[in-house]
Amino acid sequence: MSECKLDHSHEDVKAKYEQQKEFLPNDTIHLFEGFFQKEHTQDILNEVFHLLKKFDLSSNDEKEERVNRLYLILKNV
Repeated sequence: MSECKLDHSHEDVKAKYEQQKEFLPNDTIHLFEGFFQKEHTQDILNEVFHLLKKFDLSSNDEKEERVNRLYLILKNV
């Protein structure tokens, strides 16, 4: 994944999630629901945005890595 210098808002992350939701494991839905009910640091928002960005176009190995990173974040915030 490439890094960018833009800061992504809560709304940006939610919109990206909505775009990619159908490609994510079903058990992430409740984790994201909880995530969006809280405030998060800019670093967390940016990381989640980039994990979701082009998720549908990622290889299976890349998807697995991204999902693992998402679980780590979503279960610990």
